[in-house]
Amino acid sequence: MRPLVLDTLFRSIRTLSGVGPKHAKAFEKLLGGERIIDLLWHKPLDIIDRRHSPKLRDAKAGQVVTTTVTILQHQLPKRRGLPARVVASDDTATLDLVFFNAHRDWIEKTYPVNAQVVISGRVEPYNNRLQMVHPDHAGKPEDLASIAKIEPIYPMTAGIGPKQLAKPMDEALKVLPDLPEWLDAPLVQSRNWPTWKAAMQALHAPESAADFEPTTPVRQRLAYDELLARQLAMQMVRLRIKKLKGRAFSIDTALRTRFLKSLPFEMTGAQTMAIADIDADMAEPSRMLRLLQGDVGSGKTVVAMAALLNAVGAGAQGAIMAPTEILARQHAETLGPIASAIGVSIAVLTGRDKGKQREAIAEAIRSGAAQIIIGTHALFQEDVAFKDLGLVIIDEQHRFGVHQRLMLSDKGVAPDVLVMTATPIPRTLTLTLYGDMDVSRLHEKPPGRKPVDTRLLSIDRIGDVVAGLKRKIATGARAYWVCPLVEESELIDLAAATERHADLQQHFGARVGLLHGKMKPTDKDKVMAAFMAGELDVLVATTVIEVGVNVPEATVMVIEHAERFGLAQLHQLRGRVGRGLDASACILLYTAPLSEMGKQRLSVMRDTEDGFLIAEKDLELRGAGELLGTRQSGLPAFRMADVEAHGDLMQMAHTEAKLIAERDPMLTSRRGEALKALLYLFSQDQAIQTIRSG
Repeated sequence: MRPLVLDTLFRSIRTLSGVGPKHAKAFEKLLGGERIIDLLWHKPLDIIDRRHSPKLRDAKAGQVVTTTVTILQHQLPKRRGLPARVVASDDTATLDLVFFNAHRDWIEKTYPVNAQVVISGRVEPYNNRLQMVHPDHAGKPEDLASIAKIEPIYPMTAGIGPKQLAKPMDEALKVLPDLPEWLDAPLVQSRNWPTWKAAMQALHAPESAADFEPTTPVRQRLAYDELLARQLAMQMVRLRIKKLKGRAFSIDTALRTRFLKSLPFEMTGAQTMAIADIDADMAEPSRMLRLLQGDVGSGKTVVAMAALLNAVGAGAQGAIMAPTEILARQHAETLGPIASAIGVSIAVLTGRDKGKQREAIAEAIRSGAAQIIIGTHALFQEDVAFKDLGLVIIDEQHRFGVHQRLMLSDKGVAPDVLVMTATPIPRTLTLTLYGDMDVSRLHEKPPGRKPVDTRLLSIDRIGDVVAGLKRKIATGARAYWVCPLVEESELIDLAAATERHADLQQHFGARVGLLHGKMKPTDKDKVMAAFMAGELDVLVATTVIEVGVNVPEATVMVIEHAERFGLAQLHQLRGRVGRGLDASACILLYTAPLSEMGKQRLSVMRDTEDGFLIAEKDLELRGAGELLGTRQSGLPAFRMADVEAHGDLMQMAHTEAKLIAERDPMLTSRRGEALKALLYLFSQDQAIQTIRSG
């Protein structure tokens, strides 16, 4: 049950005056919800100071002025399309109030001739006269005090202006309840934070530009509330998963020894440490929930194999789920030789497998003949049943939602879960996305990997790049040529990639392939296979090659319009070369003039190959939402918190949430009851359902 004290906040905004059927849909679109609390979370962006009230003769051009005038006359247009003018005066000067498409009866009612009217708006000179186009406010003399004040400016949408928003917002603020305090008293005192109610009132009544700084006590208080709600919800889910009886997998030392001997290289220290973390987790009777963050080419797949063999050695099955078919098949190619060398069977299941072939694979999974299963979303379809799924590995986790993670987990009896990502994520974002997980990081590159020579060149020098490419290809090298693909301009970008493909065919003939997201999976696989086999010298691609593609012979990466890519994306793309023993190069082609941010971004790429450093810089330059692309990443959109500005609060919230979950896992204490209200406020109440069902 939602706490009763929240009932008024969860009523529909349609119960507020000014939100009739006509505006309700627009309001819901603007707020992303239809409750009073959704309206209250809609925070102002700026302020207008309407207290400035000079005589008209002293009003400066461009100033917002609030003053009382007498209406002298109406000059209504004879034909449509021309503006209506209302002439007004304050004894020192006259002012034209200008209206487009205004009805005569509305003008006569709002601005009656000879009446005194309080107006507020921006004044501008026009043809040696002073004018105000569409005053923001008009009222009676007694309304002066309610108009001449500091007014918050909110984000708007079509059909809703400041007037339509002000009335329901005032009403919503009047029904703010006094909620029990869910924060620790010493924390509130030491930080000089207001109560939740006082913070909400202050949020909607800013008095200066300084009030919009994320470091003010009001903003910090509300940000911390939101971060605590998010972290607490994650800890509740984590606690439930950890409480479910897991399985203890002891390491099969004979199998581990055979595995290590089958590797053609020495493992890095970071890989050895990550495997030790995973071994310790899997040996526990509770479930493993671990995130393995590895930079491009840091050897996550080998760590994953060691984990899979822990399950296989105990007679269970292990599964890897990848976001794309290309990546799933590549995992199979990397792990296949190792598995066959040590006598372990692998099956691959993707959406491409149909009919009898699919049935045969499904039967091998069901019977246990397939010990390691690699696949895409196809793995958690209903007809796929495992004999005994002991470990689930999810690759490129940010492409999957948490619910998908849980769906695959449900295929076994409390399997351990390992999540892997090759997208280096700054620490603050790691907490945001994976606050419920333990984290291992792979910082080192395997021995023998050479740094990639990264160069910035203007697009004007494309002829030199093509000439250089010819020389490289003559020595047996292969190259990627990446064109940008942005959702908004997808068709234009696809046309540009097709055009570049045709242009390069003039130089390299039929040995140029084209790969883009609109192709059928089978066609994509054909092109990729041809490139891997050396039948193509150049692969022109949109960013479908970004993650995980492994062609050691490819030593040149050309990225066209590099300024249009994010740093993390550029880093991922560059990671497709430098995977063999030969020296590799990455050419970033940019279009001048570069913006300041563009310059910084490309300079970072030239100066470092450390993915974690690049990720931190990317967060600093672009902000969290844009960094991973909120929609694709599953990165939660925050209403009050700012991931960059409130990184310290994120760490505090994470620590506190862990403590609360350990001490009061059912939230039954007095503070626990208050925290339930917090979880509901920030739509994290699914955590409460989790506690109940657990």
